[in-house]
Amino acid sequence: MASWSEIEKQAPALAARARAALDTAAGARRHKTIATLRADGSPRISGIECWFEGGELRFGSMPGSLKSADLRRDPRFALHSPTIDPPGESPAGWVGEAKIAGRAVYVGPLPDDGLPGDLFRADVLEVVWTGMDQTGTRLAVESWHPGRGVTRLERD
Repeated sequence: MASWSEIEKQAPALAARARAALDTAAGARRHKTIATLRADGSPRISGIECWFEGGELRFGSMPGSLKSADLRRDPRFALHSPTIDPPGESPAGWVGEAKIAGRAVYVGPLPDDGLPGDLFRADVLEVVWTGMDQTGTRLAVESWHPGRGVTRLERD
């Protein structure tokens, strides 16, 4: 598993694309979707916000939420960026979509900003970015996995 700063060192271009799709500071929409596992093993999807801080991808949860209970019991998660359509007039300018999979590590309570809740950081097992190639004519999918590095596929 890797911290976000390790991803940035190992796969800087992919990390920059994925971050642009996830980070509100880079213009991404605020609400993402996270998948967790219920006690019976079935999937649960929930809305979530995430941010980058100190070389880590972090996210929070309201206190007592099912999402937080899921992550404390079984830390596996998949996070998906907001979904937006490519701009019709210039698809090459689409920021794309990012997917991050890994394990959530409970850090403690959210920082004292007036909102109670649980704070997690991501130990990353997979980063996937889906977007368009530079010409805007081919779909591009880049992924990073530990020990495998970055792979890229393109299709019409």
